[in-house]
Amino acid sequence: MRKRVAVLCGAAVVVAGSFTALPADASASQTAQTAPAAKLTWKNCATTDYPTLQCASLKVPLDHRNPHGKQITLALSRVKHTAKKSQGPLLVNPGGPGGSGLSLAGFVASSLPKAVAAQYDVIGFDPRGVGKSKPALDCKPGQFNPVRPDSVPSTPAIEKANLDRAKSFAAACGKKYASVLPYINTISAVQDMDSIRQALGAKKINYFGYSYGTYLGQVYAKLFPERVRRLVLDSIVDPTGVWYDDNIGQDYAFDARQKALMAWIAKYDSTYKLGTDPAKIEAKWYAMRKALAKKPADGKVGASELEDTFIPGGYYNGYWPYLAEAFAAYVNDKNADPLVEAYENFAAVDASGDNGYSIYTAVQCRDTSWPRDWNQWRKDNWAVYDKAPFMAWSNAWYNAPCAFWPTSSLKPVHVANDKLPPTLLFQATDDAATPYEGGVTVHRLLARSSFVVEQGGGNHGITLSGNACLDKYLANYLSNGAVPRSGGQVDAVCAKTPDPTPLSTKAASTSTSSGGSELHGLVGFRN
Repeated sequence: MRKRVAVLCGAAVVVAGSFTALPADASASQTAQTAPAAKLTWKNCATTDYPTLQCASLKVPLDHRNPHGKQITLALSRVKHTAKKSQGPLLVNPGGPGGSGLSLAGFVASSLPKAVAAQYDVIGFDPRGVGKSKPALDCKPGQFNPVRPDSVPSTPAIEKANLDRAKSFAAACGKKYASVLPYINTISAVQDMDSIRQALGAKKINYFGYSYGTYLGQVYAKLFPERVRRLVLDSIVDPTGVWYDDNIGQDYAFDARQKALMAWIAKYDSTYKLGTDPAKIEAKWYAMRKALAKKPADGKVGASELEDTFIPGGYYNGYWPYLAEAFAAYVNDKNADPLVEAYENFAAVDASGDNGYSIYTAVQCRDTSWPRDWNQWRKDNWAVYDKAPFMAWSNAWYNAPCAFWPTSSLKPVHVANDKLPPTLLFQATDDAATPYEGGVTVHRLLARSSFVVEQGGGNHGITLSGNACLDKYLANYLSNGAVPRSGGQVDAVCAKTPDPTPLSTKAASTSTSSGGSELHGLVGFRN
């Protein structure tokens, strides 16, 4: 999801009002019905970056209530433990919904301290419908081909064009995957995770999830608390707002991160020559948007594509120097080439992106109810736009297929849990994708959880990305189960990593070559 409030950003998060202990499709009797555990055959699938990576596949039921019925295939990856004594499997997930987790196993194994990584079989997986798992969904190839209608529905014609796109995407998914869509949801993905546990021959799993992966972890822990050994959640989904209210909430936080980028550009006026007043720089950005709406750059970058290009800067500030250069070149030199290049690098959607978006919508639209009356969407998103315009309508259209989704909806899981061992939560205070309040909420709902905060940080996904303070808490927990305790709302605070500097400086030459850049390439944007 494009997730994000933020106590410090002033975003308002609406709390969903009703929950059930489990969705109707995930009763205790359902989760108890399991097929005999399959055995995994691991094969070498090493890459230059991850030379010890192995891969396997696992068949699981499409419908876990019918374990001997139609089967689908999950793609798995592994970096095997090398220590004499293993602490068992560490399942990892990068988020989404729709993110591939195969490479994340290699990244986590190579980024943890060697002595810690050696104790675990680090297991990545493509959730059902994703990437190399089969079937891999692609509802409507080319859904994001440029140039799309302006996201801001300033006229009835523009609104209709965007509505037609959302309706046609939902209809295409329903027509192409009618027999599969009811089973693409968080509950089913969590049951797949337990099938992976069984196939690994483990009584319990360790789990490490980023972004939407934190919601997978919360739900797994609720359904299978006795099977959780250690649980790490980084950049935490607020489970009380899934998914409509969470998306509304993150619009405010992304607007705040866009303003943080404008303030950063103002700090380096000698480089970008866009001025020293953040508000005036922001006005120039909206003027650029207006110009691109009339005349897209290179026939590729219109107003909507410009938003797509700058949204990644809300996830990771390592992209700020590139975005600032493209912005400055367009405004100061009338040169759109750097902007087109930034779009191609950060925003252009390929086949894997089409797959990711198909799963994103399938999961979120099925997980819980969404307003089916477009008048409600129109009212809510114009209200957001009045206060936080940067991503309001872009995010609305990204999620709009859920207003017309062809499957019925489940009810969200109430993840409150007092049956877990100590767990470790990480959250940046200014995260736009999963706002700070989500971490506070989950810390309250998970008994014996420990909450580690990156003060002033705005990146999404903060461990294993260059902050030694955060990584020390992570390594200690995975090594021996130790967590910090303060007795207060926050158990430990780490200073944020420094903001980047312009590309023209020596320091900037390594600003996106660190673990932060690598991690954010795996976690991705939106999905």
